[in-house]
Amino acid sequence: MAGERDLDELLSGLDPVRNPGRYVYCTLPGRVPAGLRPVVTVAEPEGVTFVVAQEEADALGLPYGYVAAWLTLRVHSALEAVGLTAAVAAALAERGISCNVVAGFHHDHLFVPVDEADRAVEALDSLAASRS
Repeated sequence: MAGERDLDELLSGLDPVRNPGRYVYCTLPGRVPAGLRPVVTVAEPEGVTFVVAQEEADALGLPYGYVAAWLTLRVHSALEAVGLTAAVAAALAERGISCNVVAGFHHDHLFVPVDEADRAVEALDSLAASRS
């Protein structure tokens, strides 16, 4: 099934949901430790960055500084879609909410400060309602 490309359709169908838990960004110079279940992994020249449940990082004594809520936009966005990330980032920026975006094959995922999660969902719901 192909993802949606039309920006108005994408925005009106955002349907954000907060995934349970608290998530943290960690980085190590080598690989992700065995047994760890990251929800995102990015290989960079400086090391591997991974987003993992806070309790997993704590159990392994991994350092982190940013504690986030994980939001999923349930609209099925095409990887070629233009403007979705910009519109979402702008809606959150208007409210002073930082956002780290990760695109999956089916959905976009946002990591926002855990204490701003409810406000972020409200902002995204408002954005969707303005396009309906």
